[in-house]
Amino acid sequence: MNLIQTLRALSLTLLMTSVLSGCGYNSFQSSDEQIKADWAEVINQYQRRSDLIPNLVNTVKGYATQEKDVLTQVTEARAKVGTIQASPELVNDPEAFKKFLSAQNELKGSLSRLMVVSENYPQLKSDANFRDLSAQLEGTENRITVARNRYIKSVQEYNVNVRTFPNNLTAMIFGYKAKPNFTVENEAAISKAPTVDFNSSK
Repeated sequence: MNLIQTLRALSLTLLMTSVLSGCGYNSFQSSDEQIKADWAEVINQYQRRSDLIPNLVNTVKGYATQEKDVLTQVTEARAKVGTIQASPELVNDPEAFKKFLSAQNELKGSLSRLMVVSENYPQLKSDANFRDLSAQLEGTENRITVARNRYIKSVQEYNVNVRTFPNNLTAMIFGYKAKPNFTVENEAAISKAPTVDFNSSK
């Protein structure tokens, strides 16, 4: 290769680098990595909640064995969450993401019912282990909220990038697509207060 060809190749490389950096390619890379990191933290906090559940269920069982249905619901919901592979690729698959959120919402709902049931057992509420587990669970729910908010913001920035010009052209060329996010429906489903009737027959 002679000097002219070398200079042409170098110029072409510099031009391509300039074009790619100016059209959002690099920002797609960095925001995609940020989403992966934020999603990993969401998963970490969901896992922390899941790890607390067996101890919580066993503690409640010691005082409220007659609440078998609620205890079973919590255990089954936790098992269902465990069957879903929460990999980084989940954020690129809207259907898998929806399934994961549905399982998490079901788990949160069953935990809420368990906490409502616990109000009916003063001895359980005064148990130091139960109080500690409840506090840890409450703290974990707060951490989940913070982690989800970070993820929501990262995905919002990424999705705006995918949809705005001229970055949308880069997105089309390289196959970048909008990523699924938590929605109002998700929030409504998990924030609805559970109904527990202590007068119903066991």
